[in-house]
Formats: sequence, structure tokens, C-alpha cells
Amino acid sequence: MLELHQIFAKQKRMLFFLLAFCALGWAFTPYQTVFAGLALGALFGHYNFWILVRRMERFDRSISEGKKVASLGSAFRFASGIAAVAVATMLPKYFHLISTVIGLMIPYVLLLVDRIVFHVKYQ
Repeated sequence: MLELHQIFAKQKRMLFFLLAFCALGWAFTPYQTVFAGLALGALFGHYNFWILVRRMERFDRSISEGKKVASLGSAFRFASGIAAVAVATMLPKYFHLISTVIGLMIPYVLLLVDRIVFHVKYQ
């Protein structure tokens, strides 16, 4: 479980850099809605990843104690994605819908890239 917390901490650092990039893009380019949508999606995506980490801890604890295994919270993560899209849909003047959906997937893409780099580095 320690490795999972290290991955989450690394994700959090990458999220801060991404949000800084989005803030710069929002401030200095004419594509303000696109960068705002990416930031919104990335925040909700990071929240989804946090939910997954928390549920994985409970899952691991349940397995080690021999208790009934609970679900991994797919409904919460799905609802969070719907909420991000709902915000972008209700406020199209401020958030671009497609970039919000792309932003939702950014934490998972970063996780995939991080694991590929890890395996290339240590193989």
C-alpha cells in the first residue's frame, strides 16, 4: 500500500504542474474555455483517483482481515465524471466540454506513463 500512496503523491505533484500550465494558458491565450475545461476535468479526475486509492485501502484491509470484500466505488467515480460534464454543459461560456472530458482522463494517462517509465527504468 505504500507504493500506492507514493503514486498518489506523485500524481498530486503532476496535477499542480498541470493546473499551473492551465492557469498560464487561460491567462495568456485566447483559449480560456479550453484551459478552464482541462483544469476542471483534471480536478475531477484527480478526485476520482483519490476515491480509487481510498477504496483500494479498504479493499486491502478487508482482504487481510478476511472480511467481506466491498466494492471499489465505481458508482462514485462515475457520478463524479457526470458532475464534471454537467458543470461544463451548464456553463459553456466558461468551460469547454471536450477539454473537460479529456481532463477527466489525464490522471489515468499520467499513471500509465509513470508505470511505463518505471518499467523501462527498472528492467
